[in-house]
Amino acid sequence: MNSQDIVIPPELRPSDGRFGSGPSKVRPEAMAALLEAAPGYLGTSHRQLPVRSMVGRARDGLRELFELPEDYEVVLGNGGSTAFWDAMVFGLIEARSQHLVFGEFSAKCAGAARLAPFLEDPEVISAEPGSHPEPHPSETVDLYALTHNETSTGVTMPLERVPGEGLTVVDATSAAGGLPVTAEAFDVYYFAPQKCFASDGGLWVALCSPAALDRIGRVASSGRYIPPSLDLRIALDNSRANQTYNTPGLATLFLMVEQVEWLLASGGLGWAVGRCARSAGILYGWATESASASPFVADPRARSPVVGTIDLAESIVAADVAAALRANGMVDTEPYRKLGRNQLRIGMFPAVEPGDVGLLTRSIDYVIGVLG
Repeated sequence: MNSQDIVIPPELRPSDGRFGSGPSKVRPEAMAALLEAAPGYLGTSHRQLPVRSMVGRARDGLRELFELPEDYEVVLGNGGSTAFWDAMVFGLIEARSQHLVFGEFSAKCAGAARLAPFLEDPEVISAEPGSHPEPHPSETVDLYALTHNETSTGVTMPLERVPGEGLTVVDATSAAGGLPVTAEAFDVYYFAPQKCFASDGGLWVALCSPAALDRIGRVASSGRYIPPSLDLRIALDNSRANQTYNTPGLATLFLMVEQVEWLLASGGLGWAVGRCARSAGILYGWATESASASPFVADPRARSPVVGTIDLAESIVAADVAAALRANGMVDTEPYRKLGRNQLRIGMFPAVEPGDVGLLTRSIDYVIGVLG
């Protein structure tokens, strides 16, 4: 039977079938708010009040959500987390960085530092997909590049500031807004809005400590060439004026603000963390008890509450399951392509209803039963 011809009973289908790991589900209420605001917001100058006030709301909301100390700054720029890797290479690493690599995105970050001709070769500490390494304090390292949640593998790691003089810089692209964190644990916590913040990509946000702000100024004044679009001092100066260096995606910015303010109104970061944990409990509980599925990440403490990776039995073709789900409106459950496993990958960001995760598992069971 062609898996795409399977019809899942309506009572088993989630109310919203978007389970992507980025771009993620955008709440309908946020889209309605954007439509209402569009005539006076979309198509207007990013140097004028409508957009600058939106940048200000983003910065204020994120400061409140993450309970940042007064001397921390919220900095915004264009290009997403991938662009921030390059900005980090140009504007935060003085000589040498250490990178924890345990998936595709942490490896790409390390690769950006390795290619820079003005830096020493980075120290790379790797672990097999499905686990994570630990940082090693080093006197030769001035920046530790960590990843709070590896989106490609569904592994999360505990976050603590690395002892010593080096900056602790954390890629939180799929973690921010869904995993617990305190400002004491990082110097830079950077992310993009297309995951927990239920928006589109193309924007980066960095929460920066005083030590990070000092480093930005020192490197920018060192004589090193930094492309203006990647210059963190320029981004900082513009952010303090509630704007970005060049034109941002206005819809992206608006939807992120809607999500931040929804999280705050619902109970803040603790509420969001709890909501993701409920979804994860449903998914991993199902997979642990299933004869046809199992969590990819062996250590329960390392299983991500925002991106769940579930292996299927060899007798089941995960691609067929994902195709059947897609044909029934449950989309983007395919695994990360380069991981190459027979698995499903499920986004469980705050916008996703935990009850819908439960219905997704019932739909998966139904498809597996039909496929035999």
